[in-house]
Formats: sequence, C-alpha cells, structure tokens
Amino acid sequence: MIAAALMMLQLSAAPAETASVERTLDAMHAAASVADGEAYFATFTSDARFIGTDAGERWSLPEFRAYATPYFSQGRGWTYRPTARTVTIAPIDCRCIAWFDEVLDNDAYGTTRGSGVLRLTDHGWKIEQYVLSFAVPNDKARAVVDAIKAD
Repeated sequence: MIAAALMMLQLSAAPAETASVERTLDAMHAAASVADGEAYFATFTSDARFIGTDAGERWSLPEFRAYATPYFSQGRGWTYRPTARTVTIAPIDCRCIAWFDEVLDNDAYGTTRGSGVLRLTDHGWKIEQYVLSFAVPNDKARAVVDAIKAD
C-alpha cells in the first residue's frame, strides 16, 4: 500500500519535472535564436558537450563557446523550432537526470533532430550533452550515404 502511494506520488510529480526540463531546452533554443550567447551557454553544465551534425563536431563547452561566440557577437544566431519532444526523467532516487529527443524545424535544414541529457544542478536543469542531427528519410538514406562516401 505504501509502495503504491509512493509510486503514485512519483508519477504525479513527473509532469512538473518534465516541464522544468522543457523550459531549459526552450530557453536554449530561444537564446540561440536571438544570438544571446550569455543566456545560451547558461543552459549548459560547465562540462557539457555539444555534438554537431558533422562527424568532427564533438565540442567541449569551451570549444563550442569559441566556435559560437563570433556568430553571436555579430547578432547571428540559429533558430531551431521544436515541433515534438519526449522527455524522460531517470527513475532513480535523486530524480536528477533526464534525457530527451526532439524534432526540430529549421529554415535552412528543414526537419532536424536534437537529443541529449540534462542534469539537475543547484541552479536548475542544465544540459550535459546535446546532439544535433539531420533527419534523413529512409527512402533517401542511400543517396545521402553515397554522397558522403563520394567525398
């Protein structure tokens, strides 16, 4: 009986926890869209990683900041609009790890995907790892792979 009550309490807390994670992700996207580097990088942990669409893009936060700052300082950001998102809070006692995947819309690239991990810190949810990828339709995958192999 007590175990069932505790499980119900955990389940009822999930939407508020999920909403808090989503606010962090939305803040990250909003800051990038207006080229607000300070707000953008504040959504990440100090030891975060950003994994971009190119196989060579695995940046530590300082490396990614060095890459992005010149763009942000010119008022040039990037806009990815979430159209769908799934957030899962790890079922561990601390309720301090979350992972997500999201479908994004971008004017230049069309449909893309973001995924990653967040950690609950003393300053709220922070992005520990973000992975941006292109969503390649299965019927176009062979052509994309062939184009990459040709390079």
